[in-house]
Amino acid sequence: MADTYVLVHGAWHTGELLEPVADAIRAVGHTVHCPTLAGNRPGDDRATSGLGEAAQSLVDFLQENDLHDVRLVGHSYGGMVISQAAVRVPARLRRLVYWNAFVPLDGQCLNDMVPPHYKALFDGVAAANGNAVMLPYPVWREAFINDADAALAQSSYDRLNPQPYRTFTEPVALGGELAALELGKSYLNFQQDAAMPHSLPWHPRLSERLGLFRLVEGEGSHEVCFTQPALAARKVVEAGRD
Repeated sequence: MADTYVLVHGAWHTGELLEPVADAIRAVGHTVHCPTLAGNRPGDDRATSGLGEAAQSLVDFLQENDLHDVRLVGHSYGGMVISQAAVRVPARLRRLVYWNAFVPLDGQCLNDMVPPHYKALFDGVAAANGNAVMLPYPVWREAFINDADAALAQSSYDRLNPQPYRTFTEPVALGGELAALELGKSYLNFQQDAAMPHSLPWHPRLSERLGLFRLVEGEGSHEVCFTQPALAARKVVEAGRD
């Protein structure tokens, strides 16, 4: 049976960068969409775009395409976006899948969940770049895409785009706990993901906020969308299926 997936990218990414994962999911018969969020589109104002605009752009995409029974997958920062979108249009959704993603409490911002050294880094970069942040290459190479060779690490980094810092500092508006949301929920955890220090892990530190959820795990880094897209696709389907 064909299911509908919407893959929501993380910071510095676009929907296009998730297309190799989407193609592998389509190959087994499902429908997949990969929108690019407001704030990461060409010409978007990185100085003013925030989490609210990003979430609204996702809601608009779901409504404009009249999508229903959606398995909504958020990667990394995308967890912030799918959380806010889910409380606005729960009737359009079948399941939420958090892929090494942030799971906020109501009123939290992304920076509330990262270690202090990241926040200090982002504050400094944003102050020098018109309130936009770019991930320094050494952090990308060692912590985000540690399972790639040097050529892939560099070529994938070259495809990233500056992130509006307001998406990291603006609190999410949920109106309650995600655990109370009457939707299926899954957490997809790639075990060599070092984007968050393993002393402040994605799972179970953030995943347990979902209440009842399905745990799916795999071998790989934060950026398996580049390094192992076919594996990422299989695991997304495991996490998203009924």
